Amino acid sequence: MDRARDSRPRMFRLATAGLALAMATATHQAQARACTARVEVHDRAQDRTLPTYRKFGKRWITGEPGHEYELRIRNCADVRVLAVISVDGVNVVTGQSASPSQSGYVLEPGENLTVEGWRKSMERTAAFVFTDPANSYAAQTGRPNDLGVIGVALFHELRPKVVARELDSPWYSAPATRADPGAEAAAKSDAGSSRSRQSASLGTGHGRSEHSPAQWTSFERASDDPDETISIRYETSAALVALGVLPRSGLPDRNPEPFPAQLGFVPDP
Repeated sequence: MDRARDSRPRMFRLATAGLALAMATATHQAQARACTARVEVHDRAQDRTLPTYRKFGKRWITGEPGHEYELRIRNCADVRVLAVISVDGVNVVTGQSASPSQSGYVLEPGENLTVEGWRKSMERTAAFVFTDPANSYAAQTGRPNDLGVIGVALFHELRPKVVARELDSPWYSAPATRADPGAEAAAKSDAGSSRSRQSASLGTGHGRSEHSPAQWTSFERASDDPDETISIRYETSAALVALGVLPRSGLPDRNPEPFPAQLGFVPDP
């Protein structure tokens, strides 16, 4: 992980259906983009952003077992954006089975947000780490059906607001959620049936504790439905080869010609 970035003070801003958590360390470049946000997965052990492969209408990355990783999100919109993040079907802020109506992080226009782990409190997180499916946080909490996927549901703010001051109490009471109580169950059922056809090769573990201070801020969504939803599947390289996402080693992309030589006769060896 970048030590220079570690040395800077950080602060997240948290929210539920009407509140949001965000990181106030990032740089701001107030330039509007067509997309709502860009999402990358960064391998902290190798200090590199993992390349994305597009296949079968999905985005894929290769995870290395034992490596910690972080999510890097950039707000491309000209208003504040709420990012509700899930890993293996679990909300990374609350630990609930994920739904877009839940808590997330708020990003200012042009802001870059780095999420390094599961939020444990207003002060600490537990690192994301690629691990054996049985050791994943989701499996250890009885939810193994959605391993191997990262999701980010993005919401525009209804109207721009001034950056919120730090509230007196970090556990600010949130307004009631507007989510349909049956929506999450239906989504989980569909995802579970899909995953049952292909066993996950990786999950995300509950890693080491890290300092990551946060504060609550108010946020009113412009719509109950996400403006954009980004999904990234992750597996081991061997699994991606088996799925046909990556080419098999030793079998390069070739286009052999049946008659490559010029006219002539058989030469001596």
